[in-house]
Amino acid sequence: MVTMLRAPTREYSSVLMDSHRWDDFRPRQDDIIVATYPKCGTTWTQRIVDLLVFQSPDPRPFGQTSPWLDAKIFGPIERDLETLAAQGHRRFVKTHLPYDSLPIYEGVKMIHVVRDGRDACMSMHNHMRGFRPEMLAAMAAIAVAEGTAGERPPETPEDPREHYLQWISQARSGARAGGDLSFFDFENTYWSRRDLPDVLFVHFNDLKADLAGEMRRISTFLGIDTPESLMPELARAAEFETMKRQGGEMLPELAMAFDRGADRFINKGVNGRWSDILSDTDLEPYHALAAASFSPDQARWIEHGRLVAGDPRLLD
Repeated sequence: MVTMLRAPTREYSSVLMDSHRWDDFRPRQDDIIVATYPKCGTTWTQRIVDLLVFQSPDPRPFGQTSPWLDAKIFGPIERDLETLAAQGHRRFVKTHLPYDSLPIYEGVKMIHVVRDGRDACMSMHNHMRGFRPEMLAAMAAIAVAEGTAGERPPETPEDPREHYLQWISQARSGARAGGDLSFFDFENTYWSRRDLPDVLFVHFNDLKADLAGEMRRISTFLGIDTPESLMPELARAAEFETMKRQGGEMLPELAMAFDRGADRFINKGVNGRWSDILSDTDLEPYHALAAASFSPDQARWIEHGRLVAGDPRLLD
């Protein structure tokens, strides 16, 4: 029996997510949770964990075996829990919930992946514009059935700048678009837990700069003894180009959700696209919110990552 260290302190419900879907989750001592704000490297990290757990570069349908437990859109929670209960390998699940909406268990490892909010926003624009009409209709149906149709986020504009302006305006006003916390509020729920022994902070920039090195950090954190001779092969399997090429094998379920399926979902894997789209005036509210929400150390870490800003456990 795994000991619960802390029950959730915040109920969380949005158009897509419900924290109560974790109520009947039965943890194992060595479970792994990949926890992120959307579009910060979640799928990338799931694939890295998949490679380390199985110690093999072969493509596997980890999207089906590593469920997003909080999501309402992909089916009943009972199905996800049955999938997890039947697994004999070390389990890893995904969440987009804030830290205080999750149950915390002794021995369960959590990897929190962070990315500059502007990059996450640009990636989310492609994500939202890529949904098939059937998926958008299913989301709308859930909102209507739950009586939350009026809380749905506005339609995603074609222009990425307009999308950013909507995103930052909602963050400035404190509005929860579709019931979701702003990037700034979300990240603050994790920052104060960065020095816990079962929590590891990973940054998208560091994965880009030193993929094998970050995979070694993750492997060590998870207590997985990955042979040094195998790591280069595993790292090649986690490269963006490899994941893009093998996306259909690893994420076949996305064919039902996105136009072009996994090819649309695994899009560009680059940072800084916002710099060619947003003016200095557009960026002023982002900088102001970062300054008001984050300490200087935290803001620098969120923008640059560990290799530039230092180990978050040692920062203020």
